[in-house]
Amino acid sequence: MDEIEVPQYFICPISLQIMKDPVTAITGITYDRDSIEHWLFTNKNTTCPVTKQPLPLDSDLTPNHTLRRLIQSWCTQNASLGIDRIPTPKPPLTKTQVQKLLKGIKDPKIQLKSLMQLELLAAEKASNRKILLENGVPKAMIMFIVDCYKNGEIYEGIEEALGFLQFVKVPTEEVKNLLFENNQILDSLTWILVSEMKNSVTVKSHAVLVLKKFINKCDSTVLERLKPEFFERIVKVLRNGVITQQGLSSALHIFLYCCPLGRNRLMMVEAGAIYELIEIELMAIHEKRITELTFGILFHLCSCANGRFQFLSHQGSIAVLTERLFKVSMTVDDRAVFILSLISKFSATKMVLDEMLKVGTVAKLFVLLQTDHAKYLKDKVMEIFKAHSEVWKNSPCFPQTSLYAR
Repeated sequence: MDEIEVPQYFICPISLQIMKDPVTAITGITYDRDSIEHWLFTNKNTTCPVTKQPLPLDSDLTPNHTLRRLIQSWCTQNASLGIDRIPTPKPPLTKTQVQKLLKGIKDPKIQLKSLMQLELLAAEKASNRKILLENGVPKAMIMFIVDCYKNGEIYEGIEEALGFLQFVKVPTEEVKNLLFENNQILDSLTWILVSEMKNSVTVKSHAVLVLKKFINKCDSTVLERLKPEFFERIVKVLRNGVITQQGLSSALHIFLYCCPLGRNRLMMVEAGAIYELIEIELMAIHEKRITELTFGILFHLCSCANGRFQFLSHQGSIAVLTERLFKVSMTVDDRAVFILSLISKFSATKMVLDEMLKVGTVAKLFVLLQTDHAKYLKDKVMEIFKAHSEVWKNSPCFPQTSLYAR
């Protein structure tokens, strides 16, 4: 192949490979379709790679059939030299095809087939996702899920609908409009989390991922309307462990997005979120981001009295904070110290203070004073020590001279 001279105009300027599906941009330059679509839709570039002229995402890419036939003919002539003939490419997805598949969703006989086809098209390439989005397919998928919820039945195809929503990035404004038009969307997604079904782990993980996308883009008015069942269902998923690691991360992100509102924090506490968050940290060693999310949520929940009470009701709570100090990240150290500060200020019973000595919390906090952590964090530690020096003063791990020298 290296010894064969390939005509230069057969070569894509982006991939530097023989074009399989040549298309010409409005700038007059011809590219291989996959390469230019990746440049435009995946990398979000808005200029022509060769001319540097503006090339909007919605600009037409015209198939260059003459060039494609020339390339195919050349490949055939050089077949004896090991050149494979390029196949005739599939025509691009059209609005008519999309509309036909959307109608199929409403027909029980071909519903599953239509949903599967739409998911495959979304997974195939970015240009497909663009036309699917422009033709309202995300809304159709969401309404299919809502219909399942209304009928109280997990239909075949719900896995494909959720899978589709993983591939297609729905714009923020469209998400807000969907949530405004239908207040059952969030209910339907959390309902999936507690339903019995095939491929439970996959489907529930996808449902949490979609839920995260919606919660991340919704405004405060939606967050203010969340019901206790919303948090109870997510807590149940965490308790049962029926989601993937990615699903777990998404569930924690959802909690963190909801934390700024006091009523949501109270509902999380009442749903038993704190206990499950501590269990997540106790069960296994997770990736850094999981622990950062867990500690971030615990900090918010411990800002209320009920949260601190539930936190201290778990026998491993103080030990988890202590064990993670210096082992994960500065972010985790920050959240751990602030949680301990809240406990110290509002809930420091004799039993709690003795526990902090027993599991090594006090010793680790003294070590923190000698490290390169931020001054505000060291000040928090000093507040903890000065507030409880009378209780800890006789402990060998509480050197008075170090405390008052600061």
